[in-house]
Amino acid sequence: MTGPSGTDRSAAGAPPAGRGRFGRRRDQAIALGWLVVVWNLLWGDFNWANLFGGLLVGGAVLVFFPLPAVSFGGRLRLRALVVFAVRFAVELVSASLHVARIAVQPGYRPRGAIIGVRLRLNTDLNLALTAEAVSLVPGTLILEVDRNSGTLYLHVLDTHRPADLEAARERTLALERRIVRAVGSEAELRRVDTGHSERGTRP
Repeated sequence: MTGPSGTDRSAAGAPPAGRGRFGRRRDQAIALGWLVVVWNLLWGDFNWANLFGGLLVGGAVLVFFPLPAVSFGGRLRLRALVVFAVRFAVELVSASLHVARIAVQPGYRPRGAIIGVRLRLNTDLNLALTAEAVSLVPGTLILEVDRNSGTLYLHVLDTHRPADLEAARERTLALERRIVRAVGSEAELRRVDTGHSERGTRP
C-alpha cells in the first residue's frame, strides 16, 4: 500500500529482515555473551564463579534495563577472533607494564591528552564494542561517545609529542578493524579495509 507521499507504507512499517522473534532472541543471546565476557574481564579472572555471576548480572541487565534493539548482521570468523584475542592480550600486558613503569619511576610526570577518533563505522554495535575494548586497555579512558558522527573521545596517558597522539588514533582504528574482521559483515569489512575511509579526527 502506498501512502500520500508515494512511499510504501507496508514496507516502512515492516520490521527489518531477520528481526522476528528468532532474530530478537539471537541478538539478546549475543548481548548476554558480551556482557559475560566484560564481567569476567572486569574481575580479571575467567572461572566458573565469574561465569555464573556474569550470566546472572547480564540477565538482570537485559531484563530490568533493556538495551536498544541492535541487530547483528555480521558473522563470526573464528580465525580473526583468535587474532583479536591474542593481539588484545598483548596490548593489555604492554599497556599494563607501561603504566606500572610510570607509577614507580621517580620524578616522572606523565602528560595526558584528550583526542577524538572518528571510527569508520558508526553503528551502535561497533561503537559499543570498540569503546569497551579501548576502555579496558590501561592508560586510555573513554570520556564521551558521539553516536551521530561515530566519534570516540579518549583521554590518553603519557603523551609528549604529536606522534604519540597519532599513535593512539592508529591503535584505536586498528582495534576497530580487528573487531570488524572478527564479527562484522562483508560490507563492513570492506569499509574498514579500504584505503579511502576517513581517518581519526584531530582534537
